[in-house]
Amino acid sequence: RAASGRKAKTSACVAVLAFAALFLFAVPFPLVVLASGAIGVVASRIGWIVTPASAPEPGHGTMHGSGTTRALRLLAIVLPLWFGPTLACAWWLGPSDVFTRLGAFFSQTAVVSFGGAYAVLAYVAQRAVESYGWLSAPEMLDGLGLAETTPGPLIMVVQFVGFLAAYRHADVSSPIAAGIAGSLLASWVTFVPSFLWIFLGAPYVERLRGEPRLAAALQCIMAAVVGVIANLALWCALHVVFARVAIVEAAGLYLTV
Repeated sequence: RAASGRKAKTSACVAVLAFAALFLFAVPFPLVVLASGAIGVVASRIGWIVTPASAPEPGHGTMHGSGTTRALRLLAIVLPLWFGPTLACAWWLGPSDVFTRLGAFFSQTAVVSFGGAYAVLAYVAQRAVESYGWLSAPEMLDGLGLAETTPGPLIMVVQFVGFLAAYRHADVSSPIAAGIAGSLLASWVTFVPSFLWIFLGAPYVERLRGEPRLAAALQCIMAAVVGVIANLALWCALHVVFARVAIVEAAGLYLTV
């Protein structure tokens, strides 16, 4: 019971810290994920979080043949498919072109998409609206609303963002064609890595579940996701309720006014 109480307190603290880091300090989402995992590892080492190790079920966590050979073969196939379009855009259009930035940004997003779309879309909204200026906050809300009306995955908001970014900022004669290309590029680099994680990690899932430190790290990351989703909910609510929303920096804080 004491261990369960410590685990609950740690999860609650991580959730609150993640929310404060995003909403008050504008800490990038990838750093929140890494910090949460590190907290879980440290808490496991000092005994604050005790995660019982579980033995893998028969037939799980084993591989036929050389696991290293299989992994290298898989990487040789998927990595060119994943990075190829972005590298081609960088070579042809330059590293500062909107297509290159779209490919690089959503490739990064695919790596840190812990917690599902609601978690990662807070990061997408922060960067796409405030950092890159690809679209406005009300337009981002429109994209979220459109995605919520469909039976498909909410992460398809990236297609909406990719379309508007390329439509407005691509230096081409046809904005519509640029928007379609931008939406396809954003979708491609977001979803192709999913196949890499599945095929590369699936044989090890049961084995990894038995690692107490890794389990503690993932537990803290999932706790942080609660704070991340709360940040997205508050961000959406503020832009729905108020006609004008601004970010004011004061004493190291990013205050929403």
